[in-house]
Amino acid sequence: MSGGSRPGPARRWRNWYHSTLETMERTRIAAGNHWYKIRHIEGCCGNHGQPGC
Repeated sequence: MSGGSRPGPARRWRNWYHSTLETMERTRIAAGNHWYKIRHIEGCCGNHGQPGC
């Protein structure tokens, strides 16, 4: 895989749980970040601190 290092499960949970966004917006951002990682075959989407990254 190319790109940055992949965050651990604890960091991913912290990004999701401590987000101030509403659930639907948080889900939309997480899906977009995951889609970016899949599309570009990378371990990180580059949006550190956002849900899904």
